[in-house]
Amino acid sequence: MAKAIFYHAGCPVCVSAEQDLLNLIPSEAVEVVHLRNEKAKVAAAEKAGVQSVPALVLSNGNVLHINFGAAIADLK
Repeated sequence: MAKAIFYHAGCPVCVSAEQDLLNLIPSEAVEVVHLRNEKAKVAAAEKAGVQSVPALVLSNGNVLHINFGAAIADLK
């Protein structure tokens, strides 16, 4: 089974969402990607349909935009 991917930018909204998410989903089932630290992954996030962070891309490809912390364009 493919992992879900949680994209965030390190802002307080994102960090809070990450903590809540990891309390709900086992850490081995989700990859956490900090886009401010991993700029090379911004294109992959955008291709997956992420428009803002924090966002969770499920293993089936659905994107859940959890709250608005930053637009993906701001992370480029």
